[in-house]
Order: sequence, then C-alpha cells, then structure tokens
Amino acid sequence: MVDRGYVHKLKSGKPGNPILFVLHGTGGDENQFFGFGAELLPEASIVSPRGDVSEHGAARFFRRTGEGVYDMGDLARATEKMANFVKTLAAEREASEIIGLGYSNGANILANVMIEEGVFDRAVLLHPLIPFRPKDNLVLSGRKILITAGERDPICPAPLTQALADYFKAQQATVEVEWHSGGHDIRQNEIAAIGRFLQA
Repeated sequence: MVDRGYVHKLKSGKPGNPILFVLHGTGGDENQFFGFGAELLPEASIVSPRGDVSEHGAARFFRRTGEGVYDMGDLARATEKMANFVKTLAAEREASEIIGLGYSNGANILANVMIEEGVFDRAVLLHPLIPFRPKDNLVLSGRKILITAGERDPICPAPLTQALADYFKAQQATVEVEWHSGGHDIRQNEIAAIGRFLQA
C-alpha cells in the first residue's frame, strides 16, 4: 500500500481508539513489528511504514554517512515527512492517543519527531541513538517515554542512551529506562516492559 510517500501496512481499529505507529530498524520493513504491534494493542489502529531511504539495499528512514554519523539535512527532511504522515493518519482515524514504537533507526526517527514536534503522546524507543544535544522543547512536558537499551550495545553506547533519557526528563516528560546486560538485541525483559508501559 503506497500512501503519502511511504509504503505501509495498516490495521484499522475503531475510530476513537489509539493509533500505534511501529517503525523498523535498518534493513527491516513494514512487516518487522506489525504483528507485534497488533498483539500489544489489539483494539488500536496499527500503522507500519517502510523507510524510504536505501542503504546498500537496506531500508532506513534517513541517510547517514557512517555508523552513528547522521546526514542532518536528510534527518530534517525525514522528520518533517514522518510527522506529517503520523498527524494525517491519526486525524483520519480520529485517534484518542498517538503512540509510537521504534527499534534502532526506527527509534531514532521517532525520537527526533518528538524532539522537533512532539506529536506522540507515548513512545517506546528500543535502542535509540541521538548523537547530538537536542534542542529544548517544552511541548514534551507530560509525554510518556520508555527507552530500552543494552548496557554493552556497540551501536548505541550506554552513555548516549542515558543522555537521551536525561534530555527527555529535563523537558518534563515521564521517562522509564529498561536495561539489559547485552548489546543491540531485543530481550525478553524489554518486551515485558513494553507490555507494562502500553497497558498502563
């Protein structure tokens, strides 16, 4: 399904229910978290877009020039596009709440949409990497954010994960952080934390 520049999958919930956007990691696609999202919130609308950038055939949501080095111009482009995509579909569905869940590159675009525009009421950021100091944005006050991470993640170093959590706390968001002892993999304690966070 092609709509507004993103190939995406959509499961319609009833109007007035929440809408959940699930965003894949590098090399994933619209199928990576679609079923997981539907299991987490069976009454919600589920939207899973495919990244519109190809890195040697691997789908991403914005370009980078190296590991952990972002093309900031393309990140700005992608952030505006994703924010508009989310707001449009949420309005069409008359969503009671806008929720995001992203892993790795999907977590990074989700985090930057929040940093720039807010948009999401709640967000789950699995192994995010924001390698710059974001601007202050008071619109984040009261937003609810869960960050999950590996203490030995070589792609998203723990100090940068903590810095992102501290940034959101400084904007008066409510932040939870769930760690595991490994790397960039998703583990069972993260999945359990996501379930608790979304059903709260």
